[in-house]
Amino acid sequence: MSACGCRHEAGDSAQRRALKIALGLNATMFVIGITAGWFAYSSGLMADALDMLSDAAAYAIGLMAINRGLRFKSRAAMTTGAIIFLLGAGVIVDAARRWIEGSHPLGPVMMVVAFVALLVNGSVLLFVLKPFQKGEVHMRAMWLCTRADVVANLGVILSGALVLLLHSPIPDRIIGIAIGLYVIKEAIEILREAREAESAPLEVSKGR
Repeated sequence: MSACGCRHEAGDSAQRRALKIALGLNATMFVIGITAGWFAYSSGLMADALDMLSDAAAYAIGLMAINRGLRFKSRAAMTTGAIIFLLGAGVIVDAARRWIEGSHPLGPVMMVVAFVALLVNGSVLLFVLKPFQKGEVHMRAMWLCTRADVVANLGVILSGALVLLLHSPIPDRIIGIAIGLYVIKEAIEILREAREAESAPLEVSKGR
């Protein structure tokens, strides 16, 4: 029994350490990305930063879940999902506004910031969350989210290059809207899973 308890505590400690590192890195890159996106007139960068915020929120929920009950976790997830949904919709509206107004994004800034974000997400994916790739379902989900971030970072780098080559803001607007839609999808999934988690105890009690 004591050996099992020690292994459980070690597992919790490893999860907590990994989540704290990933949370800190994603929160930092969110601040950098949203600031750079605003000054570079880039919808893609702002959407990419928002995607990192959604992951940071997921890591925070994961940390709270280690020591909190299911009801607290599900309600925190619902709040987070609602906020992320609104932010995702805001990014899409902002991309549409910039498209109509005709502001031109700064391709070099997009590429540099997205490359830094790629390094951060790649490091989290390969060195921080890699041990949990086939672990518990919530940790594997976070690994998958980070892998999706890497794809989004590559998309912003590509759109930045196209902005430079084509002298057109359209690639940035397209990637911004695409990532915004993806963030909304993530928010809907968070809300759905939170509702399912909160209703599960009720269903069990009814079955009794």
